[in-house]
Amino acid sequence: MLDEVKEVVETATPLTEEQFAHLGGGSLAYVRALRSEDVSRLFPQAPPLQPGLELFALLGADGTPIILTDSRDAALANALQQELQTVSVH
Repeated sequence: MLDEVKEVVETATPLTEEQFAHLGGGSLAYVRALRSEDVSRLFPQAPPLQPGLELFALLGADGTPIILTDSRDAALANALQQELQTVSVH
């Protein structure tokens, strides 16, 4: 079985940078914890926030910001409402 996996990996066509950037677009998302001091980088339209808050952003597979909230559960619920499958990113 290991030889079969190795053969698939060796013969797979690599994705272009553009293909990789669109992988999972519109169907995958991830939740990212961030500090209030970093919010303006992802959400430039956000009002000034109290420093030191832990917030959660729901981001599309390509990193596009979708929603900012104060709870991870709310971010996951929003993904569910939008029929997005959340994935773990390490």
